[in-house]
Amino acid sequence: MHKILLIEDEKNLARFIELELQHAGYAVTVAYEGKKGLERALEEEWDMVLLDLMLPGLNGLAVCTHIRTAKETPIIMITARDGLADKVAGLDSGADDYISKPFDIEELLARMRSLLRRSGNASQSRILRCADLELDVEGRTVSKNGTAIDLTKREFEILQVLMENLGRAMTREMLLEAIWGYDSEVDSKAVDVYISYIRNKIDEPGRPSLIQTLRGLGYVMRK
Repeated sequence: MHKILLIEDEKNLARFIELELQHAGYAVTVAYEGKKGLERALEEEWDMVLLDLMLPGLNGLAVCTHIRTAKETPIIMITARDGLADKVAGLDSGADDYISKPFDIEELLARMRSLLRRSGNASQSRILRCADLELDVEGRTVSKNGTAIDLTKREFEILQVLMENLGRAMTREMLLEAIWGYDSEVDSKAVDVYISYIRNKIDEPGRPSLIQTLRGLGYVMRK
């Protein structure tokens, strides 16, 4: 039975989600504010955290960032704010997926199943290379010519997918599905934003980018 930590301050909604998840076979623990939720997230082992963005005391972005610095627990952010900037902020803080209120419980359950499958099939230890760029899958580190490059969780995941598919054209939709899951609410423009961030960190001034743009299609990484 999967253990789920739900951090949600709206008690009626929290109770509804708790009952629906229990009916679906999950073991659910609820925290109603950010600080307490963070304590529970760090003190115990969870299969997934469902995290509201707007929380009293410590907000969801701060909670997510703290969790992600210590653990790789899958996190789905739940919020009434659905602007692109809010989604990018939530995902960049370390969340694995994002769902906006109001939502259908079946959609939440589908997203949870997808994320649990992905986390259960985590890549085994291996090193990926492209030219002088090296990515350690298990160690979650990236270096160029031996110099460490600091990437966010989302940047790392996108770069990993591109390096696992060297020479293969990857559409924005393919990257969205690989990173955020099927039927994600994340706009494809978010992919372009993250690619820009990654390029700024891995490319050298005056030299062609390792990540090439395929106009009207997506991206490809070549040596």
